[in-house]
Amino acid sequence: MSALDKVVAALTPPESAEKRAEARAQARAAAEPGDWLSLILDHHERVEQAFVEVKATTDPVSRRAAQKRLAVILTGHSIAEEAVIYPALAHAGKKGHADMAYTEQVAAKMQIAALDHIDPMSEDYLDKLGHLEGAVAHHVYEEEHDWFLDLKRNAPPADQQTLTARYEEEFDRYMGPDAEGELTVSAPIEGRSFSAEL
Repeated sequence: MSALDKVVAALTPPESAEKRAEARAQARAAAEPGDWLSLILDHHERVEQAFVEVKATTDPVSRRAAQKRLAVILTGHSIAEEAVIYPALAHAGKKGHADMAYTEQVAAKMQIAALDHIDPMSEDYLDKLGHLEGAVAHHVYEEEHDWFLDLKRNAPPADQQTLTARYEEEFDRYMGPDAEGELTVSAPIEGRSFSAEL
């Protein structure tokens, strides 16, 4: 385990699956169809599915392709949060949450890049992938359990509409039909389908 892995493991104590499911249910209850929170929740589920797909592969070529799809959806999602949602958290007086969210996403990007340098069929690879998955799960829990619910409850309706439009714009800038690095997903996100080559 690398020094970075040890730091991430120390900072990201695992929540139980039950706690994560409760947080997701509360966030879904607070979300409205098509709003920024529902889009984020859909993206969280797609990221979780992408981890499952990486682990389900049985050969190096398939694993690298699945890893690429994971990296693309994780990056598109994180860019949109970093450009829109985290600044809104800071503006709403939750600068500590915003700072932590940025830090966690930087660590996730570093870990997914590190996978490129590990034999994809090795135990080291699966260990690194597991650490990344745990860190992302903890990050998602923080957002769904607390951070985003506060923003959803306290931002005025006009701000909610702006957050939705801006989040969607930033996500589409990276993931949209003309963006490089598109992917095909097995389940559309909010009725969208992405279809391009890796």
